[in-house]
Amino acid sequence: MDERTAAEDRLPVLPLSYGPLYALEVRVHELANAGRAHEALTAADESEPLARAFGDDRTVGFLIQGRIYSYLYLGYYAEAFAAGQELLEHHRAAGNILGEAKTLAILAEACFQADRIAEGVQYLARSSLLLDDTTRRNDRYISALGSYSDAAARAGLYEIAGSALEREREYVAARGEAVGGYMQERYLDLLVCWGMRLRQLGHETEAVGRLRRAAALAAGWLEAERREAGADSRRALELAAYRALALAGLGETGEPVALAAPVVVPLRDQDLREPAWAAHLASGIALGARGEPAAARRELLAARQLCLDGWTEKRLIVQHELSALAARNLGAEDRRDMLDTILDQARLLWRQRLQRLAMLRQARRREELEAAHARAEAASLHDPLTGLGNRRRFDQLMAALDTGAPSAPASLLIIDVDMFKRINDTHSHAAGDQVLREIGGILRGHCRAQDVPVRYAGDEFAVFLRADLTAAVEIAERIRAAVAATGFDHVTPGTVISISTGAAQLEPHMSAADLFHAADANLYQAKRGGRNRVAA
Repeated sequence: MDERTAAEDRLPVLPLSYGPLYALEVRVHELANAGRAHEALTAADESEPLARAFGDDRTVGFLIQGRIYSYLYLGYYAEAFAAGQELLEHHRAAGNILGEAKTLAILAEACFQADRIAEGVQYLARSSLLLDDTTRRNDRYISALGSYSDAAARAGLYEIAGSALEREREYVAARGEAVGGYMQERYLDLLVCWGMRLRQLGHETEAVGRLRRAAALAAGWLEAERREAGADSRRALELAAYRALALAGLGETGEPVALAAPVVVPLRDQDLREPAWAAHLASGIALGARGEPAAARRELLAARQLCLDGWTEKRLIVQHELSALAARNLGAEDRRDMLDTILDQARLLWRQRLQRLAMLRQARRREELEAAHARAEAASLHDPLTGLGNRRRFDQLMAALDTGAPSAPASLLIIDVDMFKRINDTHSHAAGDQVLREIGGILRGHCRAQDVPVRYAGDEFAVFLRADLTAAVEIAERIRAAVAATGFDHVTPGTVISISTGAAQLEPHMSAADLFHAADANLYQAKRGGRNRVAA
């Protein structure tokens, strides 16, 4: 495996859609993934202006994402949340639904890491809704779904994380591909953590089912990895650690130690903390069961030391095993009392986990209701004939112009279809409707993301622009030329279709009505000048 592939394979969720300057982004992720977070931040700061200058928005997004992961590694939560909000705005401006879903999931995981549970649940619910609503099924979908699963697992929402991982696995299988190494590790980590928590609660049947599945999957994947890449490959070390923990949770003592002992040091040397945690924990549980409390305690303390901030579930698992180990040195009555206390505490924490699960479901329902309301609101602002905004949307935008000075130059185009009554009278109202539909499509195609075209009357359109008058006239001229160049013979044979446009810029002393009247006056000037032209 070459250096770049090995580094990418360790990312929290592998980014698969690169921009032309992807090498800049890969470098940042390599540094962050190697635990060199300060260097990653420096590299991101140096690379982002270059990516922006080249207009490589994809690389810009990945650089911001790399910055978030670096901040989280360092425990700089305020900076991570600020970068997360920046990335959300970046994806929303680009209309990147899957990028938005992934970023919401990253923010959710950051909140869980910072013990901001309610906020994290809200982010997770929004991410879930976007993932369910999108029909896209591509590498970006898998990446976003992976981040969603990771965030759910971080909060101990095993049911949610497991369902998302199964969706990932089904999608990969449907493409005829094998489950990748990182997905293997995440799935095993989920199964063993879930199984260990259930085991500590005394839910033996459920625990055994998950731990046996983890052990069997790890065995098959480990055999294949050793055959293809050798016993010392990074993936083989990770798989051995997770199989060891699954077997230790099932009560075995010999094989867990035999598997875990040789992999702990290489895993720690490579800063692979989660599988190293699994190896230490496996040894600690197995050694304790073998009657070697001192050695078991050393391994369990090492596992606890590896628990990063936010590893609440993993820390709980280790703490339970440490307490259970300490109880073995007590007299029978004291031991029973302590074990009862440990079990009560585990049950309380499990109830808190179930409360988080209920919070997520409630938050998801609220998001669904808000989304339904937003869709209804959008429909009320939508012109069904052209797909543009309607008169209500026009009035809304006009009112917004009067609420305060815009942050950028604002201009208005008023567009009228030349001789439209003749089109209706000569070719029928159905033909007139088709002309309006096609002009609506031209407006959508020639407006920028920040521009808003609307149909505010029968054959009259308006375009609200974030632009000065010079740029507004250029945009208007492009629209006029596009309409003039469009062949309408299939709709209105023998009739040439054209538009006239009036343009005006909002000045400090002007109201929205003043702006409209200025643009409308220029429209009539364009018509008096012979139509099929722009006047400003």
